[in-house]
Amino acid sequence: MDIGGQSVLCFPQRANTSCEKPLPDWSEGVLLPAVSILSVLLNLLVIISISHFRQLHTPTNLVLLSLAVSDLLVGLVAMPGEIYVRISCWFHGDFACSLWNYTTFAAASSPVGNMVLISADRYLAICDPLRYNVKVTVKRIQLCICLSWVAALLYCAILLKDQLGHAGMYNSCHGECVISFEFYAGIVDLFVGFVLPLCIIITLYLRVFVVAVSQARAMRSRVKCVKLQHSAPFRAKSSELKAARTLSVVVLVFLVCFCPYYIVSLVAENKNLGSLTKYVFYLYGFNSCVNPLIYAFFYPWFRKAIKHIVTLHILQPASRDANIL
Repeated sequence: MDIGGQSVLCFPQRANTSCEKPLPDWSEGVLLPAVSILSVLLNLLVIISISHFRQLHTPTNLVLLSLAVSDLLVGLVAMPGEIYVRISCWFHGDFACSLWNYTTFAAASSPVGNMVLISADRYLAICDPLRYNVKVTVKRIQLCICLSWVAALLYCAILLKDQLGHAGMYNSCHGECVISFEFYAGIVDLFVGFVLPLCIIITLYLRVFVVAVSQARAMRSRVKCVKLQHSAPFRAKSSELKAARTLSVVVLVFLVCFCPYYIVSLVAENKNLGSLTKYVFYLYGFNSCVNPLIYAFFYPWFRKAIKHIVTLHILQPASRDANIL
């Protein structure tokens, strides 16, 4: 054990090859566990709400449901995994370490595909509203969500194939469990996992913003001339615009949390960035508990659904058909 009490040896009997684990600080012992628990609880509310009430079974809400599952996994798997490998020694063997790294990496990567689907959904709703209901159906969005998850799992498996095939190859001492990439895998991840989704999201939302501004101006200029019986289409467009604004906040918060995490991760080989890497991961993990708070602030249906859940009204007969919109 270190004289100053700042670290301990994982295997004292192997002093020359054993890793040293620093004692947890307040962020690892208090902050990250609190964020993890909050993420799990809040996203469970989203999952129960959308899954239970039939009125919420819309294509857009199904994507939000998939995103909530991703955020739940971040809070349930990725963040606890990060806590464990930082403050504890790994005693479960190299193969279990590789599987654990694959699980946590897949959980942390899964929200990216959902953000792309959200951007595509809002693009079609705002830029092609007349054919949106034809193009975007529940079955099609379910298929897209399934493909997104399969693609994420395969992508992570391909990216970590060397580590999965040669367990423990990146561990520098006994008691360590690290995740790392070969140079070519890092280049692939840079473009496929960061640059490409970022470009798609930004491009789609720029287009949505331009169309939304033009529609808002047209609606304001014509509202005085529109008769009452012709106002329904404009209300429909207005609701889509409101949904686009809400989801744009979700996407923007995700990008703010995602970009620093990814940029720092790309240069994490520099040992001087160890502390910075830890805190940008906390920022990325914090995003998983922010999304339900955004829904609670912008969506009345989510607040009503929470009230039904907390008061146990969802246990009553026919509660699935309750009107919460």
